[in-house]
Amino acid sequence: MLPSQAFINISFFQPQFFLMTGIPGLEAAHGWISIPFSSMYAVALTGNCLILLAVKRTHGLHQPMYYFLSMLALSDVGLSLSTLPSTLAVLWFDYRFIDFHACLLQMFFLHFFSVVESSVLLAMSFDRFVAISNPLRYASVLTNNVIIRIGVAITTRATLSLLPLPFLLKRLNYCPGKILLSHSFCFHADVMKLACADITVNILYGLFVVLSTVGIDSLFIVMSYSLILQTVMGLASPRERVRTLNTCVSHIFAVLVFYIPVVGVSMIHRFGKHLPHIVHALVAYVYLVVPPVLNPIIYSVKSKPIRGAMFRVLSGKGQG
Repeated sequence: MLPSQAFINISFFQPQFFLMTGIPGLEAAHGWISIPFSSMYAVALTGNCLILLAVKRTHGLHQPMYYFLSMLALSDVGLSLSTLPSTLAVLWFDYRFIDFHACLLQMFFLHFFSVVESSVLLAMSFDRFVAISNPLRYASVLTNNVIIRIGVAITTRATLSLLPLPFLLKRLNYCPGKILLSHSFCFHADVMKLACADITVNILYGLFVVLSTVGIDSLFIVMSYSLILQTVMGLASPRERVRTLNTCVSHIFAVLVFYIPVVGVSMIHRFGKHLPHIVHALVAYVYLVVPPVLNPIIYSVKSKPIRGAMFRVLSGKGQG
């Protein structure tokens, strides 16, 4: 039996719950679909936790580059944990209800960790820029104090940018018959479309958040790599150029893995209204699940120190 819905008064309505959606059209196969999803969540959590332990236990990795990698791993863990309970509840048990306030909380953390990840990728591009353009001052520029301040600034920026979103959704009057979400988690753009009210403020503020966080971050990342490329092209030896650029490969892959799905989700939400629902669902899952899975793989494959430290953690050996 459905949970009861409560009317606050005759003219203002907020549902007690929303109804989540798994993979549209493939509901009968949710049990089988849950296997790859469970595997991806397990890989994401295990891989990112291994990176955190490897950096913590290995003294040789107590460097700015690996501190930023730890921040990236932490944001990936947070992003995975934000969607894991509701997604697996839908796929495993066909439990599709999510409380209204729980939905707002999940939405905040989902977007929070996305903004944090974008900001960390920007910080990592700055790290690569300083390391390549001014290697002699690298240690004096990126001190532990500076890294802590960058971490605090990233967290503060994400919190202040996203804190208004739940309140902007909570003030809206919702339609009693519209409780069906498009995903197995709560997106701001998805929830606000269920309102029977003017959502102009929500649309404009959502656009402002995207442009002032992910938009600005991506612009500065491109600028950083333009300056890096300019520095590299100034090196005399072709071998030195390749060796220098090779230090950026992992970060470039991480940037592509994050920003390509972000662009895909934005385009689908704004211009893909007539596409099948399954396309919306799959693009959203790629955006939220794939980066946390691939980032540990990318860094363990491309970074020998990280790979060695992760193996030491797995084998139970002491600090490196």
